[in-house]
Amino acid sequence: MSQQQKSKQSPHPLVRLMKYGRRYRVLIWQAVTCSIFNKIFDLAPPALIGAAVDVVVQRQDSIIAKLGITDIFGQLLFLSVLSALVWGLESLFQYTYERLWRNLAQNIQHDLRLDAYSHIQDLELAYFEDRSTGTLLSILNDDVNQLERFLDIGANEILQVITTVIIISGAFFILTPNTAWMAMLPIPFILWGSIAFQNLLAPRYGDVREKVSLLNSRLANNLSGITTIKSYTTERYEIERLRVDSEAYRQSNQRAIKLSAAFVPLIRIIILAGFTAILLFGGMEVVEGRLAVGTYSVLVFLTQRLLWPLTRLGQTLDLYQRAMASTNRVMNLLDTPIAIHSGNIALPVSTIKGEIVLDNISFAYQERYPVIENLSLHIPAGKTIAIVGSTGSGKSTLVKLLLRLYEVQRGRITLDGIDINDIILYDLRRGIGLVSQDVFLFHGSVRENIAYGSPDATIDDIMMAAKAAEAHEFIIKLPQGYDTIVGERGQKLSGGQRQRISIARAILKDPPILILDEATSAVDNETEAAIARSLEKITQNRTTIAIAHRLSTIRHAECIYVLEYGQIVERGTHEELLEKEGIYANLWRVQTGIRQLGLTH
Repeated sequence: MSQQQKSKQSPHPLVRLMKYGRRYRVLIWQAVTCSIFNKIFDLAPPALIGAAVDVVVQRQDSIIAKLGITDIFGQLLFLSVLSALVWGLESLFQYTYERLWRNLAQNIQHDLRLDAYSHIQDLELAYFEDRSTGTLLSILNDDVNQLERFLDIGANEILQVITTVIIISGAFFILTPNTAWMAMLPIPFILWGSIAFQNLLAPRYGDVREKVSLLNSRLANNLSGITTIKSYTTERYEIERLRVDSEAYRQSNQRAIKLSAAFVPLIRIIILAGFTAILLFGGMEVVEGRLAVGTYSVLVFLTQRLLWPLTRLGQTLDLYQRAMASTNRVMNLLDTPIAIHSGNIALPVSTIKGEIVLDNISFAYQERYPVIENLSLHIPAGKTIAIVGSTGSGKSTLVKLLLRLYEVQRGRITLDGIDINDIILYDLRRGIGLVSQDVFLFHGSVRENIAYGSPDATIDDIMMAAKAAEAHEFIIKLPQGYDTIVGERGQKLSGGQRQRISIARAILKDPPILILDEATSAVDNETEAAIARSLEKITQNRTTIAIAHRLSTIRHAECIYVLEYGQIVERGTHEELLEKEGIYANLWRVQTGIRQLGLTH
């Protein structure tokens, strides 16, 4: 289904936004009420000026005199006190509506950003395969902020324009029904022009949001890969690529600006027609005695107060269209269905024994050939097994299926006899510790990274885990020890140091099931030996799945499975597999440089 078809089927973005903001309906109504009352009192001064003119001209026959105040000074004093009251109430309601709208904008953008991010975390990994980090960052930051700006300013502007039109139109038809139509004449043209501009601007601002998304994606990607850019001396190439994306964003904005900038000048011309009509024909009504001077003054002021604010519709419309384009993008993200749902069977960590059964499972990534096909495997509780195989054989995919980062398409996986689809997702993942070849450390201290996932851990617990991972010695030599900042993605540490912190993190989690996914693939021999010693200690009495290219790291596993093209082709202990002289034996000879099978023992 195309994006246009989706947009036609989905509700208007303003409807979607109002539906999302239902929890704030009390705050919304309070803000709306204060905006309306502020505008009512803001429109009172022209009436007070007209009344003052009426006092000066009509004196004892003025409107105020009919209230019982015959003294001219008393009439003017009454108008002065009334003016002070009106101005005070206008200021009070302005202060209140600004606070309410701004707080509403802050609350909604805060909730929307958290809800959108929370939803992203619940999406399966397949969702991220076709989307860049920059695109998602653009939605979470730029689009949410754009919506905040509209709620801050634009919503109040729209309400006050509507209030102005209703009140002044009513006043015109009450005071001078004969000439009221002259002031009202431009309004249908202004509204028609506004709607026409809105329809023309909507796709242009949608394109602007897409272009800024691509630009953010380029910047995020380049900043993540700055080392590669420098090492391949592609700085000029990347600047040129960024220039192209930035130019596309600039051009997209210019197309929108070209149209939106034309709105105010055109509206001014339409307003001029209404203003001059009242000025001319209303004046003639006064000369001919059919209209009081004070009423004429009110009409002239009200015409200006009615029509002139409509020129701001251009800016308000600009804010509105940008906000609606952003709302669509954020709401589309929130409406993205979650493919992997949690089960409802609780399985606390303390109750997990760790027996895993893969029963005839098959899996393929989107529009690709099967990575795993009809695979069955039994992993006894508390045992250490190893999985080896060439690149692309499906080893790491098995890890993702066990963690339910992807769903098996046929067959099933059970943990302690329970289908993992039926287990509460949090319990399942809490019971599995993963040490991956691609170690991710967060920007923060060593202590914080080891304790990640174990927020209640004490410094003694953290140090104990670090010692078990043989990381304590290098940590205490760092400038601030356990409080040393590791940098983004742990860039201040070596690969081996990052790996040992990752192992310490898994040890501290103390899971009944441990998965080692190429845990020593990117370290030197000395570090590998240190990691091997720590792994030997922590794998005791827990189910361990070791995935490795380096066969020397898994030769002591109780059972080794050889995976090729998503199927198990060999199984057995290290010695048994060498005797078979199959794929495993060939891999062993290649890695050890031994040509004769008899020399492997």
